[in-house]
Amino acid sequence: MAKDWNQDLEALAASLDRILGSSLVSLVLYGSAARGDFIPGRSDINLLLILTDASAPALRAIGPAVHAWVKRGHAPPLIFSEHGWRASTDVFPMEIEDMRQAHRVVRGRDPFVSLETSPADLRQELEREVRGKVLQLRAEYAASGPHPKALGALLETSARRFLVLFRAVLRLRGTVPPKEPEPLIHAAAQAIGFDAGAFDWVLARLAGRKVPDLTQFDPVAERYLAAIERLAQFVDEM
Repeated sequence: MAKDWNQDLEALAASLDRILGSSLVSLVLYGSAARGDFIPGRSDINLLLILTDASAPALRAIGPAVHAWVKRGHAPPLIFSEHGWRASTDVFPMEIEDMRQAHRVVRGRDPFVSLETSPADLRQELEREVRGKVLQLRAEYAASGPHPKALGALLETSARRFLVLFRAVLRLRGTVPPKEPEPLIHAAAQAIGFDAGAFDWVLARLAGRKVPDLTQFDPVAERYLAAIERLAQFVDEM
């Protein structure tokens, strides 16, 4: 990934401006880069792009600009039509609220103004996501457990997904989730009832700090899995 991602972002924004004109509704930076816990070389630059028209011809027009962005080592943006964005509140309420809490408008207007999600839709998506991700984690734990490097990579990768779910739990309980990972884990642990220390290793790894090497089916991973199982039980009982 390029060191100066801000320069890359501005180049992309200028290209989209030139190509789309008034058809560009919003270009929004969200996630860790907007939240303040971005770590170069470990975090992605997450973008939301909303167009008046997201049909194939419109996508062909912006293809070279998006390709140049991806070639610089960045993830492609999420692309919505304006209508599709407003119609997605019942499908992606968890992601929408996560973006709303940490975003910066790069071009166009703020797409979260007057956009509302419902607690019922958030609760439904949360349960579906938790169930699916716990099933996936169990399978990947069984497969990677004998291989310490793969086990460590699993904890790091899956933790990013579960941080989103923890924020959703806190929102459903009427709490504004902390933006930083460590206070978020502690707030979630208190609300859900799991051992916050189960995330110490993975929090250090996410922050880029040196951590001890794991062993086969390391107790660190076992504690982590137990905390995630408690999340699934808690959401099921909500």
